[in-house]
Amino acid sequence: MTTASSLAAAAPADRPPFAAPWQAHAFALTLALHERGVFTWPQWTAALSAAIARAQERSEPDEGQTYYHHWLDALETLLLGRGLADADTLHALEHAWEDAAERTPHGQPVVLPDTALALMRGPVSDRD
Repeated sequence: MTTASSLAAAAPADRPPFAAPWQAHAFALTLALHERGVFTWPQWTAALSAAIARAQERSEPDEGQTYYHHWLDALETLLLGRGLADADTLHALEHAWEDAAERTPHGQPVVLPDTALALMRGPVSDRD
């Protein structure tokens, strides 16, 4: 089973396993969704491979820094394909996150506004 600690153990000793906190969050979210049965590891592998292949088809450079961008692309594709998110909501959340991160002083946690949090919960009619 892949865990954050197994990834950390596999990382070179001279650098952290994640270059930025958002990468660790994307990794953790992927693990949590898998554990909840949203997708299997073979489905994840296929989605990530397809995301990387799409980038290669666009002739994007493969310099290592883009790996977690492909990771997010794969995660979004799976969520959209399973009807767990829609493109407009993901796009709105992406911009809300960017805006919140720009307003947040260095070293402080990024806090999304209530309007963005409401997007993640979905319409009132969809809630339990």
